[in-house]
Order: sequence, then structure tokens, then C-alpha cells
Amino acid sequence: MNDEPRIVEREAQAFAGIVGDVTMDTIPEIADRLGEVFGRLTAQGMEPVAAPFFKYELIDMPRLRIVAGFPIAEPEAGLPERDGDVFFDTLPAGRYVTVAHTGHPQELEAVTGELLAWAAERGLSWDMTPTPEGERWGCRLEIYQTDPRVEPDMSKWTTDLAFRLES
Repeated sequence: MNDEPRIVEREAQAFAGIVGDVTMDTIPEIADRLGEVFGRLTAQGMEPVAAPFFKYELIDMPRLRIVAGFPIAEPEAGLPERDGDVFFDTLPAGRYVTVAHTGHPQELEAVTGELLAWAAERGLSWDMTPTPEGERWGCRLEIYQTDPRVEPDMSKWTTDLAFRLES
């Protein structure tokens, strides 16, 4: 980890996203669909208000259920809950452990392990429920702060991890 993790309060955040079941090797399949989400937003006259994210909903290695999305302003009344595969929802408010990492996205698995260990050492509990299908997370985010069109060198990308704590 580049920085020391910290606990922060995050407000609820509306978003537009697309969900997919992938593995660690096939994450690009969902990442490549962010353009589709962006296109649906602009077709609705909306724009993202912050950096894109992955929300890990279910983890049963090697299988993952991930939402790829963009934070948006509160949708206008009458907007459909779904536009093709793109849906609109809200990231929950609450206490989150966050840490920023600058480096290649392949390093995030190790950074995540360090963050989980940091929280365990402090007796913190995640908003996560073990199920027969795997770990179901209330909100576990990777927020991609670097625009690859501006900085193509992935070793210079900054990613924020934000994992919601149990209430």
C-alpha cells in the first residue's frame, strides 16, 4: 500500500452500471463495457460526476460478480431503472476503509490482501456475508482515478480502494 488506510464516512452515491460474472483473467470483459455505460449516460443527457469504479458484489474465487459503473448526479424522476444492460442504483452510505494505490492494476490483489490484514489487526468487520455462493459484499470498490487517455502507463495509475465496514 502506498498510504496508510483510513476510515471515512461516505454518503450514498447514485450510479449507472453494468454487471457481469468474470474471473481474474477475464475482468477486461466487464471493464471494456464501461464505454457502453458512458454511452447510455450521454444518450440520457447525463455525465459521470466522478471516476469509474468496479464494485465487487460476489467473490468465490476464481469467480467474481462485478459491477462496472460511473457515479452520477441523482437521476431525474421518470428515468427508467434499466436502459438495456445498463442499470441505475445507489452505492450505500456508511463507514469505509479506504486506501490509495499508485501502480499497475495487477498489484491491486496484493494491496487488497494488505488492506484486509490491516483491518483484521484492528478488529474491524466488513459489510460482507459468507454464503454458499461466496462472499457477498455490501460495497467493495476499486475507484480508478487515472484517465488512461491522459496517462497510458498503467504503472502510474492511481486506484482508491473503499470497502464498507459492518454497521
